[in-house]
Amino acid sequence: MEEAKKHFFSDLSVMLGRSMRHIFRSMDTIVTVTIMPIAFMLLFVYVFGGAIQTGTDNYVNYLLPGILLIAIASGISYTAFRLFTDVQRGIFERFHSMPISRSTLLWGHVLTSLVSNAISVVVIILVALIMGFRSTAGILSWLAVAGILALFTLALTWVAAIAGLSAKSVDGASAFSYPIIFLPFISSTFVPTESMPSFVHAFAENQPVTSIVEAIRALLSGQPVGNDIWVALAWCVGILLVAYFFAMRVYKKRV
Repeated sequence: MEEAKKHFFSDLSVMLGRSMRHIFRSMDTIVTVTIMPIAFMLLFVYVFGGAIQTGTDNYVNYLLPGILLIAIASGISYTAFRLFTDVQRGIFERFHSMPISRSTLLWGHVLTSLVSNAISVVVIILVALIMGFRSTAGILSWLAVAGILALFTLALTWVAAIAGLSAKSVDGASAFSYPIIFLPFISSTFVPTESMPSFVHAFAENQPVTSIVEAIRALLSGQPVGNDIWVALAWCVGILLVAYFFAMRVYKKRV
């Protein structure tokens, strides 16, 4: 058992290193992922921010949590693309003909998604600081924010794995991310949900992005989180478990 674990983690480090080298050789991936959320942040803060009533003096503080989710939703489309490319090029078959743990190739892509999206999140937070973002959160609150974002990334990455393994075309592999990117626009990311029409408000209040945004916003501002954090965690864990189950089923059919 110990020997099997040792081989699994050594194989996983090789697969992670392979995927990360692809990322660093093509930094335009991270740049592309960060440009759109940063553009949204600049647009809404400096163009629309003065006309939007959120009950806060610093609109970038209000906006940042949702922008981070948009960046992650954009980033996971590249995970699906990289998986689709490996499948089409027969990379899976080549590695599976070698004496390595079969699941490590898939987990390598998953961990790469976590690392690359973390880089994007850090870049966006640095830009937000330049724009005036300030937080009174302590270390534990920041760790909680990091945990929520990592769990959200992991959940969406397994959704991306399903698309990447089962898609018939490059467009199909990445198209699944469009509805996910759109969800923050029908949430409390840009404006309070109370200002929305009743039927839009009902949807916005009962979809995962709103609870995640509200939990992160409260943590960063040093306010009581309430039930939002538990609802956010329930959404993330629920999506993660369901997506993982179906991703592994598709993966096993592939291999």
